[in-house]
Amino acid sequence: MNGVLEVELSGTLDSNDSLDYLPVERKYFPSIPVGNTPLWHPAPEIPENISKKYGFPELYLKDDGVNPTGSLKDRASFLVAAFARKHDINEVVVASTGNAGSSMAGIGAAAGLKVKLFLPKTAPPAKMIQALQYGADLVLADKNYDQAFSLSLEYSNTRGGMNRNTAYNPMTIEGKKTVSIEIFNQLKKAPDHIFVSLGDGVIMSGVYKGFRDLFQLGRIEKIPVVHAVQASGSDSICRAMESGNFNGKQGIPVRSANTVADSICVDTPSNGHLALKNLNKFGGHCFTVTDEEILSAQKKLSSDCGLFSEPAAATAYAGFLKKKATLDSSETCVVLLTGNGLKDINSATNKISVPKNSINSLDEL
Repeated sequence: MNGVLEVELSGTLDSNDSLDYLPVERKYFPSIPVGNTPLWHPAPEIPENISKKYGFPELYLKDDGVNPTGSLKDRASFLVAAFARKHDINEVVVASTGNAGSSMAGIGAAAGLKVKLFLPKTAPPAKMIQALQYGADLVLADKNYDQAFSLSLEYSNTRGGMNRNTAYNPMTIEGKKTVSIEIFNQLKKAPDHIFVSLGDGVIMSGVYKGFRDLFQLGRIEKIPVVHAVQASGSDSICRAMESGNFNGKQGIPVRSANTVADSICVDTPSNGHLALKNLNKFGGHCFTVTDEEILSAQKKLSSDCGLFSEPAAATAYAGFLKKKATLDSSETCVVLLTGNGLKDINSATNKISVPKNSINSLDEL
């Protein structure tokens, strides 16, 4: 399968259930509660809260960190598992920086599937442990995610199993589009702006696909403006957008990615061409934020409204903070938060101070 081949929607669907927008019958989905995640509206009447603090009364946070394995990737794994069950496929192969792997392992366990997982050896321990708890057969790639991706393709091509890889299996885009359909159902309209963290580009392409389906069916009048936010240390799609494409006169040189946001740390984005096509076609924006901005946004998001997201998710919020001065504050903005902060607690320690000493009495305070 190739991730640039998208499933086209047909008919006159007007259902509010996002499962009805997917190309596999619901009887094949495992009984695990994926999706229907909360859309936070930080109380604008509380001065300390972010809606009031920044003057955006219609600011919403879509918290996909509450999915069963703690990330938006469950949406893709859910559909992949259903597709495998429908076609009597018993093994799924996947490469990941961490979240897609633990997601496929967890959803695969619920679906009775074997999961062969390739992770870079630098993946956060919490994500490795999570995948192993779910029963995945874990293989560590010595170099990076790009190497893990190649090894997983070689494995599925030579030894079998359906490859679930992001930007390779089109079910990943189809599954992820359900987040847009949920946002529409929760708001009763499409937002004006949506901020999305950008690595391989598949989550963003899924966001676009969901809104495109809604537009095609006449349920919304326009596609929201997508603000794609990359870490400055992993910025190949933004660089390609500036130059026009990935294959300009000079080409876009591969640059070793390095960012605290491990889930969006990619040297060569496998879905880059489709991501660029969507951004250009629908008037999206692509820009970068630094690791310092990401960690600061993570801390602000937690302390200002009680939502703890991992760095890759907080990247989208860092993007909102960076661009809010250029937006109409009366318009509806959604920040898509893709993963729970407990997935990478080491990074989260950068902006907090853990007490070094214990006490025996209050007199020691």
